[in-house]
Amino acid sequence: MPQKIMPSLWFDKETEEAMNFYVSLFSKIETEPGSSKIVSIKRYPDEVPADFMKGMEGKVLTAQFELDGYRFMALDGGPVFKFTPAISFFVQCRSAEEVDTVWSGLSEGGTVLMPLDAYPFSPKYGWIQDKFGVSWQVILAEGPVEQRIFPSLMFVGDKAGAAEEAINFYAGLFDDAAVGGIARYGAGQEPEKEGTIAYAELRLEGQPFAAMDSANQHDFTFNEAISLYVECDTQAKVDALWEALSAVPESEQCGWLKDKYGVSWQIVPKRLGELLGDPDPEKSGRVMDVMLTMKKIDIAELEAAYQQPA
Repeated sequence: MPQKIMPSLWFDKETEEAMNFYVSLFSKIETEPGSSKIVSIKRYPDEVPADFMKGMEGKVLTAQFELDGYRFMALDGGPVFKFTPAISFFVQCRSAEEVDTVWSGLSEGGTVLMPLDAYPFSPKYGWIQDKFGVSWQVILAEGPVEQRIFPSLMFVGDKAGAAEEAINFYAGLFDDAAVGGIARYGAGQEPEKEGTIAYAELRLEGQPFAAMDSANQHDFTFNEAISLYVECDTQAKVDALWEALSAVPESEQCGWLKDKYGVSWQIVPKRLGELLGDPDPEKSGRVMDVMLTMKKIDIAELEAAYQQPA
């Protein structure tokens, strides 16, 4: 099944370096040879079409890469946003040796958030922020592994306690979606509120996600450094998701939106990528120029720009 939701990572100008690092590391534990790879890179042109792109000439405009078959998007966007642990990525390992391999690689220049150790929920687990700022939860799987890597959303600050509402909301929007097992905080686990979510499983478009609450004092929350890119087959799907998700009008730009929990999404028609990928630079350039003026992406307007007579 094609992966319809991809995490998108906003780097300053290190996208290419980061992708090569991740692919090199995860190729050591990949399930099938070649399932960790750079899929595509589209670069900023030598003459950028907008002032906010100045200084990004030749850098990565958009890219896709896979780690053990799980696809990410990435871009160089400048120093506007910084990664936080509000969205992290679980890595399920099949052996203690795999845990050590991944942990060792991510530790280089990284910051430990929870030491690699035995915990009540896992015989071997650790949470680390790598040298690029991306957070990973590395865990020894104790059963069958459906998907090695998946995102985890942590609801903090004024959104602590909202995880259950959020996952039910998301599950109601997407196809092949369901809330799975939920582990809750019990009494005496202050500052956590009894009954809120310590860990929950979620499926969206057939893909696993996780969610949790944390009432501890954190100096971070969700931001645009990690967004969830949703590829839509039709304008109707774009319209429906946009209407349901967008809650912060000032965050709407070029298909990006922010929902009522603060999570950033990119709601993008598949057709946009096809038009931007046209080998004719004049046609793709016209599409880019029109797209940059949009909030919600409109396929008909993109097509009109593409078909415009020279």
